[in-house]
Order: sequence, then C-alpha cells, then structure tokens
Amino acid sequence: MSTILVTGGTGTLGRPVTEGLRAAGHDLRVLSRHAVPYSVDLREGGSALDAALSGVDTVVHCATSPRGGDERAARNLITAARRAGVGHLVYISIVGVDRVPFGYYRSKFAVERLIEDSGIDWTVLRATQFHDLLLQLFQGLSKVPVMLLPARVKDQPVDVGEVADRLCELAQAAPAGRVEDMGGPEVRTLHSLARSYLEATGRRRAVVKVPLRGAAYQAFRAGGHLAPDHAVGTRTFEEFLARRREQVRARH
Repeated sequence: MSTILVTGGTGTLGRPVTEGLRAAGHDLRVLSRHAVPYSVDLREGGSALDAALSGVDTVVHCATSPRGGDERAARNLITAARRAGVGHLVYISIVGVDRVPFGYYRSKFAVERLIEDSGIDWTVLRATQFHDLLLQLFQGLSKVPVMLLPARVKDQPVDVGEVADRLCELAQAAPAGRVEDMGGPEVRTLHSLARSYLEATGRRRAVVKVPLRGAAYQAFRAGGHLAPDHAVGTRTFEEFLARRREQVRARH
C-alpha cells in the first residue's frame, strides 16, 4: 500500500477522506495547522512541510479557506511536493469556478491552474456545494425572524461522505486529469431547501427572496455552479438533515 498525505485532514471533507483511505490499508498522514505530528500552515510552508511530504506517494489536497491564502498554500505545497518526488496530486475543487466571478471561486480556479502546470501528475474533481454548507448558511440566516435569500438562485447540494468516497477512489487510481464533475441528486431552489431546513428544525421563520446585483449573483442565478448532467450523488438534503438529527440525539 502507498503513503498518502491528506491536507486539511481534520476538516469537513478531509476527515472522511482520511478515514476511507486508512480503512483501505494505506499509510496515512494528516496535515493541518493543528494535526500531530504534521502540524503545518501551508501558507507558510517550511521544513515541517518537507518532513510531512518525505516518502509520500500521493497528496489529496483538501485544505482551503474562503478567507484567502489558497494560492499561496498551493504554491508552497507544489514546490515541496516536487522536492519530495510526490507522484500524484489530487485536488478537490468546485463546480463553476471557471464560470462564476466570485472571489473564492476565482481562487480555487487559480489553484487548479497551478496544479495543472506543476509538473506533477494530477487529478482534479469539481463538486457542487456540500449539504453542510447549506446547513451553516441556514443556521446563520434563521437567527433573525425573517430569512433573506437571494432570489431566483438554485443549488444542487451533495453529501460530503459521497464526495469523500469518490476522492478515495481517485487517490488510489492512476492520475486522471480533470474528471467528471460530481453533483448532488437534485437541483433545488434555495427557498425550497430553506423550507426543508425550517421544517426539520421546527423553526418558524418568514422566508423572503431578495434580488441582488452584480456579476457573481447573475452567474449563480444562471446556474453556473450547477451540474445537472452529473447528478450522481444519492443522499438528498432532507436525508442529510434527518441523519444529522439522529446523530445529535445519539450524542445526548
């Protein structure tokens, strides 16, 4: 079995990726800012990153931050991976990074290009938004009596566990370049998804659809972030919420 390093291995996606690859018998290294023994801030790089990559065959790059720094982190990772002789770099990106002029998407697209030009054999998977992101969004918006949602925007949420399974498959296979996008099972309006969240949590909120301005909003409204032809995910948002509710009950 090979030695695989997962960046962001303690995060929402990185954790199930790590668990899946470890269960498959690989020698796993988990890298994050707080992971032991591979505690590394990719934005800083340095000798600790070189040590983490020594002897690694494949890197699965899940680390990311909407607050910025992804491109700098990717450059440091790529440079160190080349020095270490890493043979395969797997990256998780987002559907629509080349179509939606949104800052975080632009950064992810830039990282894709860095990986393509890295000189390391690579695989890139783009997925639609995770159920978890919608949950966080609705939890924040429902803190006030009226939930304000961008008008005429749809989403296609996908289960993070299913994306993790696909990344595990790709990490154990030969480098494949840009593979087919991975979308959730349903394209839904944000309004209908918010209603499902409110019903599942027993909250009563008015939901108001607000038209916005700007190129990014127009691109989202046009569905640039959707992959209706690649609706390969199986778990719906309602099933995700039900499972989440059962997990909370089990902990208490």
